[in-house]
Amino acid sequence: MNQSDKSEVIAKFRLSEKDTGSCEVQIALLSARIRNLTDHLKDHKKDFHSRRGLIAMANRRRRLLAYIRRKDEDKYGELVRALGLRK
Repeated sequence: MNQSDKSEVIAKFRLSEKDTGSCEVQIALLSARIRNLTDHLKDHKKDFHSRRGLIAMANRRRRLLAYIRRKDEDKYGELVRALGLRK
């Protein structure tokens, strides 16, 4: 993910003008990185080091989502829909 993609994601999910680290932004950035890495692993099936990083990112996103779900159920639902995470 290049800098312009990252800036777009931050601009879409930030809560205020200077927000770059809220849970929503972190989850959105992790989701973008997970998508990129998943595409990479489809071509490079034996890249186990990257697969380990993918699992770590997915676990971090899962924990952040659980935190948001505990704090604000409505915000959790909006975020999941915006990112297309659950069916």
